[in-house]
Amino acid sequence: MIEEHFATLCAALERNSRFAPNIRRWGQELAEVFDSGGRLLACGNGGSAAEAQHLTAELVGRFRNERRPLSAIALHADTSAGTAIVNDYGEAEMFARQVRAHGRPRDVLVLLSTSGTSENVVAAAKAAHDIGVTTWAITGPAPNPLAALCDDALAVEAPSTATVQEVHLVLVHALCTALDEALGIPT
Repeated sequence: MIEEHFATLCAALERNSRFAPNIRRWGQELAEVFDSGGRLLACGNGGSAAEAQHLTAELVGRFRNERRPLSAIALHADTSAGTAIVNDYGEAEMFARQVRAHGRPRDVLVLLSTSGTSENVVAAAKAAHDIGVTTWAITGPAPNPLAALCDDALAVEAPSTATVQEVHLVLVHALCTALDEALGIPT
């Protein structure tokens, strides 16, 4: 069973290596966003929330080598705001309201969802479009509503939620590598 899981993951990584040019472009675009004073927002639920927070931690801290801190906010991480929003406006508005509060035109919102159907993540993408924030989705298999709605999407082809999430982490680290390269940081 464990060997089978490893084999499935290796096959999924090979299949999804096609995203390398997209990730390189995202790194370039994100470098321009940060150089112009913009920020990255990220959101997801459950394991995808963990990946979103992993991404923002790598940007505010550092990935491999020393560089300036970059403005990145994991929207689920402010539990007081999140629970207040859910209480007052409902679960579907949890991220959308924060996007409207923190997002500015030319910022980037990275939305992670293994299903691509999470109502609160889809609502965040819609809110981002309304205010001019660029949206990038990292999802499970397409077609799905989130991938269809976003400016760009990496829809991971994998047979299980666990494998999709494992590939998502690889994509997060690849984005950090591409960003550091675009910023001129040795990798």
